[in-house]
Amino acid sequence: MFMKKIYSIVFIILGCSSSFFSANAQSANPQKATDPLPPELTLESVVQYALKHYPLVQQALIDEQITDRQIKSKLSEWYPQVNLNANYQNNFQLAALAFQGSFVYDGTYNNSTVGVSATQNLFNRDVLLASQTRRDVITQSKQNTVSNKIDITVNVSKAFYNVLLTEEEIKVLDDDIVRLERNLKDTYNQYQGGLVDKTDYKRATISLNNSRAQKKTEEEMLKANYVQLVQLMGYTGKDSVHLSYDSATMESEVGLDTLAGIDYNQRIEYQQLMTQKRLQQAEVKYYKWAYIPSVSAGAGYSLNYFNTRFGNLYSNNFPQSYAGIFVSVPLFQGTKRTQDIRVAELQVTRLDWDVINLQSEINTQYAQALATYKSDLNNYYVQRDNLGLARDVFTTIELQYRSGVKAYLDLITSETDLRTAQVNYSNALYEVLSSKLDVEKALGSIKY
Repeated sequence: MFMKKIYSIVFIILGCSSSFFSANAQSANPQKATDPLPPELTLESVVQYALKHYPLVQQALIDEQITDRQIKSKLSEWYPQVNLNANYQNNFQLAALAFQGSFVYDGTYNNSTVGVSATQNLFNRDVLLASQTRRDVITQSKQNTVSNKIDITVNVSKAFYNVLLTEEEIKVLDDDIVRLERNLKDTYNQYQGGLVDKTDYKRATISLNNSRAQKKTEEEMLKANYVQLVQLMGYTGKDSVHLSYDSATMESEVGLDTLAGIDYNQRIEYQQLMTQKRLQQAEVKYYKWAYIPSVSAGAGYSLNYFNTRFGNLYSNNFPQSYAGIFVSVPLFQGTKRTQDIRVAELQVTRLDWDVINLQSEINTQYAQALATYKSDLNNYYVQRDNLGLARDVFTTIELQYRSGVKAYLDLITSETDLRTAQVNYSNALYEVLSSKLDVEKALGSIKY
């Protein structure tokens, strides 16, 4: 009856434990909830949505929490460590001892010990290292998150511009198709009226077919560009994505201060190297601390039970207690400590070269990004002027064609020039905005 109660209690405890761990597992791994999209998907709102939902950013934020917990776990060793120890041992055969020419048996068939012990670290280099590097380790984790946020900001922005560029090209083709359909109708009527031969009519048909085919290509490309943007946003819902933008605002944002100097401290990669160097310098100290003794204090109290019969085992006890200081002094370990210190110092020197190499890379990145930006900015101004000229030329030639002054070939040429100018202008606008992002990233001035 007594054993049945024991089994019942054990099963209840196991059932509660499994339910508890199952509930914790579910809370630790919640189903991903898809937040609704903002009412207006501007560039800023798209970037902010991506910073909140993109998996790499979320993983980096979780890594910050893991790092914080790991540090707290290590620092907990500064607190007293209290343990409850209990054991029972049955000796089937007692140990025999030789005594004055005969053998006697030592010990009892049943013995048990129940005790409490406590230790307190007074000096421990592992815990001391965790204490001194806590801020830098947390900083390193946060810097990794910042690096991911910068990358996703740049990538999402470029994907946003890529979608807009494709949409603009489709709009240009739509306008072009409307004009070509009208021209096709006019040339067909003129051909039926005997004013022109089949040549103009066939040219209009060819141009219209080409524009329709190109529009289909751009529409398929637009779908792929949207998929890429949605993936970078971390959006998994079923709602369609429609971007909102102001062309005038975007055109006003092409400017950039090209005289700004490089400040290495603004680059997250440089900050990460500085943090890594401080951690490496702390490791040098850690190995030097190997010459210092490890010191701890401890105390314990236990009840010892001995009896030849199990039923009488706990009828009497023999208490034992202690308290003391424990010192561990490493006297000789070959040259291990010396070699560890030297390796750590060499790694610091190696990081110094990493810093020099990174500075050189930053200079190169900035020079290349700035050169590309200046080239794209000049091309943007040129294409903007060309677009105005192409519109004027097309309007003039279209009037002249309607009046019978210009041939249809001139009209087709002016239409092609206008469409090319419109596409080139859109390309130039989004290219200069993308290259501006590269310059800002090289300067470390990306805002997110």
